[in-house]
Amino acid sequence: MHMPFGAGMAGSESTDLAFTDPLTGLGNRRRFFDKTSRLIEERADDPAPFAIGILDLDGFKPINDLFGHRAGDDILAQAAMRLRATIDHHSAVCRIGADEFAFLYPLVFSEDAALDKAQMLIEILSAPYDVGERTARLSASIGCSLFYSGDETTEILVSKAETALYHAKRSGRGKVVVYSREMEEAAKRVTRIEQALRRAVAAGEVEPHFQPIVDLATRRIIGFEALARWTDRDLGPVSPVVFIPIAEERGIIGPLSQLVLRKAAEVARGWPKDLFLSFNLSPSQLVDQNTGLHILSILDRTGFDPRRLEIEITETGLMNDPASAKKIVEDLQRVGIRVSLDDFGTGQSSLGRLREFSFDKLKIDRAFISSLLNDKPSQHIIRAILAMCEGLGMDVVAEGIEDEAQADRLVQFGCAGGQGFLFGKPADAEATLGYLHDALRGARRLRAV
Repeated sequence: MHMPFGAGMAGSESTDLAFTDPLTGLGNRRRFFDKTSRLIEERADDPAPFAIGILDLDGFKPINDLFGHRAGDDILAQAAMRLRATIDHHSAVCRIGADEFAFLYPLVFSEDAALDKAQMLIEILSAPYDVGERTARLSASIGCSLFYSGDETTEILVSKAETALYHAKRSGRGKVVVYSREMEEAAKRVTRIEQALRRAVAAGEVEPHFQPIVDLATRRIIGFEALARWTDRDLGPVSPVVFIPIAEERGIIGPLSQLVLRKAAEVARGWPKDLFLSFNLSPSQLVDQNTGLHILSILDRTGFDPRRLEIEITETGLMNDPASAKKIVEDLQRVGIRVSLDDFGTGQSSLGRLREFSFDKLKIDRAFISSLLNDKPSQHIIRAILAMCEGLGMDVVAEGIEDEAQADRLVQFGCAGGQGFLFGKPADAEATLGYLHDALRGARRLRAV
């Protein structure tokens, strides 16, 4: 008698702990690979399609940190129970990572059917979870791939599903993406960029460009923000919008950041002493307790005064591990480095973070500035931010200023600092030095009048 694919759990297989996840009782990664490989073998002569998927719980780590590891284990166990109850007896679900599950649907033959199944799983997982006397909510992202050809292996199918999952998570929480040829090309391009970027960082070929930050009332330059720029010998200019996320995701951001900071500090050392250098830290650097040591080592080697450095961090960067970020911020401030909260108003925890962290400066996100002149809510929000910062003793810089009317309105509101294309686009070290010389000559002429 032919047994359904999800059956056959009695006997030695069910007692083989090597194939079982001890927390949830589901199969583990080994079991998932074993089941998928056996199904591929069964269909080698007649490769009827089937679907697999990788499911990742969105936002599990912050919940785990907030409620504790025991509560996190309870949530994982509850998620596993829901998944097991949803999967039919032909199919299988396994836990393959900390908060990752994989599913196998032998009787799903199309992308649309895979999407429907995956969407159902997301809906089931989105219901509240019991955590003691409280409840928690989270969502899930899923990447799927379909078996079409006997040439495909389990490793290839899983790799495709992981690529689809990557695209699902980049497009927002609670999404399902099924692998496509276009993704394969995009994945190959990402790999090419990653390899070229690793070589460029090792060779010191990523450069800092500098965008001026001004006193809005006088238009006097008070500092520059350093921004990474990269032109590859084969790929040509690569936008930071492209290579920074790749560096973050592929573990290159640490050495890339250190390279750009070192070069920027060497350049800024020759500026007038009253100008500061502003530099961005990525989210992953805020969970690495060596970040502060790396920054101090670079300042020591370049001879750049820590009191002239401002480190910018984003609200979303704080969310992964607030305790780690808080320690890094305090370590930096202890040696005189100022810390700025960037992109304020676009994250998910603004006011709470202002109470927990002692920031020196706040940067109002360009989204509010772009609508400043014709949007009353934006005007009220900016006024409220400025009043709050005055009460908290924090400096303020408005980002994304592109025309005189925006700058004038911000001065009326009492905003002291500004940054944007109106005052200058990011430029390399040589052009920035020329910009500074022109600004100083202009200031001298004004004083002579």
